[in-house]
Amino acid sequence: MFGHPGGAILPFYDALWGYPQLRHILVRHEQAAAHAADGYARVTGKVGVCVATSGPGATNLVTGIMAAKADSVPIVAITGQVARSSLGSEAFQECDTCAIVSPCTKATFMVMTARDLPHVVQEAFQVAREGRPGPVLIDVPRDVQLEEAEVEFPEASRNERPPLSSETLEGIQQAARLINDAERPVIISGHGIITSRASEELKNHIFRSMSSRAVQMLQEDMEILGPVRSREVMHAQQEVVNLARKLESQGRLTLKTDQNEEFLV
Repeated sequence: MFGHPGGAILPFYDALWGYPQLRHILVRHEQAAAHAADGYARVTGKVGVCVATSGPGATNLVTGIMAAKADSVPIVAITGQVARSSLGSEAFQECDTCAIVSPCTKATFMVMTARDLPHVVQEAFQVAREGRPGPVLIDVPRDVQLEEAEVEFPEASRNERPPLSSETLEGIQQAARLINDAERPVIISGHGIITSRASEELKNHIFRSMSSRAVQMLQEDMEILGPVRSREVMHAQQEVVNLARKLESQGRLTLKTDQNEEFLV
């Protein structure tokens, strides 16, 4: 985990001494903790964790949390909060963290009793991983961190994938038909392929579906557009059209248009 201590999160840091198996990396700014957790999740495929105190400490995480949301990266942010008795009183370094980060997270949790912590933590990690991955935030008041309670730790949840819906299967079949009917298909594979560790499977599937001569031609005549960031998806279509026009000018492709005058490659 990556974090920066502060008054409202100090009980959490005091408790870390009892868990040497948990490695904490001290950052110089809370924003760096969020980005580091993001990078850790991308590289390892595990959920990244960042920690900050209340108020400005928590709000400094927002940029990194939003980046994780935009790129579908699973991270869990743990933030300290003022004591329960001070909530809503504009106490020192108090802010409504859950409301602030709600638009850029999959879920937020305000833990009001220590008994709820084990289940909330488990649910937070599960939500961060399942479906389209993304960030989750747990906000814990300072007095809840100091509270003692008898708790039952839930069994580790299995990261099982739900069965594909009929709509999803129909969409996959339609995509397969379009690819099979395309004369020069263009594949834009993105972050989902990377996070699923499916790059080799995608490449092998492409080559398996071709004859040996087609594979040789593809390797000799492959056009690579380069990486397209999630924020640049709107420009990806134009990149494909530009490539198509380039191939047409070289006599290697004929462009046809449909009734809406949209390019079909």
